[in-house]
Amino acid sequence: MNFKDNKAIYLQIADRIGDQILSGALVPEGKVPSVRELAAEIEVNANTVARTYDHLQHSGVIYTKRGLGYFVSSEAKEKIVASRREQLMQGEMDYFLGQLKAVGITPAELQDLYSNYLNK
Repeated sequence: MNFKDNKAIYLQIADRIGDQILSGALVPEGKVPSVRELAAEIEVNANTVARTYDHLQHSGVIYTKRGLGYFVSSEAKEKIVASRREQLMQGEMDYFLGQLKAVGITPAELQDLYSNYLNK
């Protein structure tokens, strides 16, 4: 896994797990790799993965079954979508819209671009 400098590693790992849940690679009520398995797979310290799992557990995306490990919660997809939507609307969208305004892209042009993107 290639990490970026602009975001904490444990959050990047959480995003990756979120992507796997959204794509269906990890399914609701399905088992998540153990802390040690994931740490070895992506070559990070197990404490970093433990921090990721703690974050995801507090977010309601995964839960633990004592003695069995971590599992994807039944409402994980909804929680991930809601969280990402909020992040996008609060932070990234403001920058994006500012850039559109700065280069003179009109709402009609943006609508056409978005419609074309959805029809790919």
